[in-house]
Amino acid sequence: MLLVLISGFALSQAFRTAAGVMAPPLQQAFGLTPQQLGLFAGAFHFAFGALQLFMGMGIDVYGPRRTVLAVFPLTIVGGLVTASATSYAGLIAGQVLTGIGCAPAFLACTVFIARRFPAGQYASVNGAALGIGSVGLLLTGTPLAWVITSWGWRAGFVCLAVCAALAWLAILLLVREEAPAPAAQRPGVLAALRGYGELFRLPQTLGIIGLALFTYASFLSLRGLWLGPLLIDRYGYTLVQTGNVLLAVSVLGMVGPPLFGRLDPGDAKRRRWITGYTIACAVIFALMAAPIPAAAEVVLSLAIGLVSGYMVMQYADVRAAYPAHMTGRAMAVFTMAMFLGVALMQWLTGVAASVATVLGVETYTAVFGAIAGFLALGIALFRFLPQPGARAAARGEPSQSAP
Repeated sequence: MLLVLISGFALSQAFRTAAGVMAPPLQQAFGLTPQQLGLFAGAFHFAFGALQLFMGMGIDVYGPRRTVLAVFPLTIVGGLVTASATSYAGLIAGQVLTGIGCAPAFLACTVFIARRFPAGQYASVNGAALGIGSVGLLLTGTPLAWVITSWGWRAGFVCLAVCAALAWLAILLLVREEAPAPAAQRPGVLAALRGYGELFRLPQTLGIIGLALFTYASFLSLRGLWLGPLLIDRYGYTLVQTGNVLLAVSVLGMVGPPLFGRLDPGDAKRRRWITGYTIACAVIFALMAAPIPAAAEVVLSLAIGLVSGYMVMQYADVRAAYPAHMTGRAMAVFTMAMFLGVALMQWLTGVAASVATVLGVETYTAVFGAIAGFLALGIALFRFLPQPGARAAARGEPSQSAP
């Protein structure tokens, strides 16, 4: 059942990274500026991230299966709307619908894992789920580039919509909900909403959100938006050559999460590891901002694909940072922050690219320099805002969460 749920997450991964290979044909068809391209890619994530709290409530009240089945059809509709778009507004509308439809996809998997697997297996199983779900990234590498080259960008979105329909059907037929809790024990929508207030009153939440805004966003901004245009504009790669590089980055993106899930050092050391790997990613992006040879650029992109797997540790950090009864809401807030961060970073890097053109700065120097700066900001918030257990420690009480 988890594998079938992951199929929905895989399609979510495909839709959110399609802009990386769609960008050149869309720019040609609609005359998009870099800022418009960033907003196009970010529209999916704005819609996706903004609905995470409501999806978390839906999963708590109605269960993962029913929530996904109710919402995921909008993914299919959004893909078809994008494929038939005749204006920039139509592209944005399709992306928003797709983002709403995909909103419960990964959250349903994380809650399913938290409820159905032992706590000690959470990091490794969640890492495996992230790795398997990254099959969706493979679809938007060479295969999607080949479809676009053969039949055009509209056919690419139609293919993704068909795959989404098959995933929805598999979830309908093969996934079963847990036995429902007695009505007296089932949270109501208003009670679930009030629970978010309790979450935001805890001191560690701001630091966790601060880092979540920028980590996954850095990988998605590279793989899902800027790597394709970089290789074509700066180094003269063809669309299929670019798709091959995107495919290689995606393969490493599949390997990284299960690898780092297995390497998870536990509660005592995990935050130091997260800090170190985030700094390493910021340094790699700073190097990519320089006008280096194409081979070095590709190697650094592959390094990001692999090292970004450490982000699975952030899920384990969230699970350890809150009491058990808040896990679902905490995961929803964390996921919301991650994908709103993706939308924000893709939009802001588009702005940086447009400003760079006016100032005479090379586009990708500005884009990757901005990503490095965002990662530095995120790690500062994570390390210097209150840590889990800070309030209890100040009162001399035992902490309920990880140190």
